[in-house]
Amino acid sequence: MAEKAQTTVGGLRAVELYYRRIRDISSGSVKFYQSQCRLNTPQMGVLMPESFRDVCEVTTQCVELFRLELIQAMLAAKKFQERDLVFDWVSVYMPVKFLTEPGAEKKVYEIFERYKTDSNRICFSLGEKLLEEVDGMAADVIKKLRNSGYHFMVTNFGSNACPLMRLTDFAVDYVMLSPEITTYIGRDERSDGAVKAIIDFVSGLGAEPIADGVVNSTQAEKLFSFDCRFAAGTLSGKYMQERSVRRTSEEQESDEKSSS
Repeated sequence: MAEKAQTTVGGLRAVELYYRRIRDISSGSVKFYQSQCRLNTPQMGVLMPESFRDVCEVTTQCVELFRLELIQAMLAAKKFQERDLVFDWVSVYMPVKFLTEPGAEKKVYEIFERYKTDSNRICFSLGEKLLEEVDGMAADVIKKLRNSGYHFMVTNFGSNACPLMRLTDFAVDYVMLSPEITTYIGRDERSDGAVKAIIDFVSGLGAEPIADGVVNSTQAEKLFSFDCRFAAGTLSGKYMQERSVRRTSEEQESDEKSSS
């Protein structure tokens, strides 16, 4: 599609997504790409998500920002395919407020149809604030969209402020564990047992756990022994601009090994 995505909203300019690899621990191959939005503003420079997400989500501005991010993620997924990158999906942040908007499912369908994008190529990333929703509306929309082939991932799960048991109310495909959890690996037997218990909890709900904050192979190997297959963090690679996401020789070798 030749149409170019608009990149301004509410006076904020240059909405730009960066991407990092999420790898399969066993093979080392890239399985997913996680996006991160940055705003390049004339007055305040580059704003990271922690600087603008909470402010945007007080108003409906976050819904328009989501639309722009989604379009960029879909266009990036197509470019990655054109570069022969092997991956399942690209994630894009979805604000909980969008899930509670009237006609949320229809809006998603229309955007995907307009940009001719396969629902399997995008995974909607939801922050731990999702777990604060108690009226069932967000859970219902997630269920309907999943039934139509869309994927969902809860991020930062298991952080100090995260209500773990609330995850049982939301049927999601993936759960990205908080980097805080990874720091407990290897401290002692009790800490390792706690990490494994969280991974087992997530798996027991039918979701695929993804470890975040993985910085070395020792942590990755321990996570794999705990039945956590995927890892993000320094070991897997940092966030980069879309034009910099290219197929490396190591990835090609890894993909060849995993397919043989």
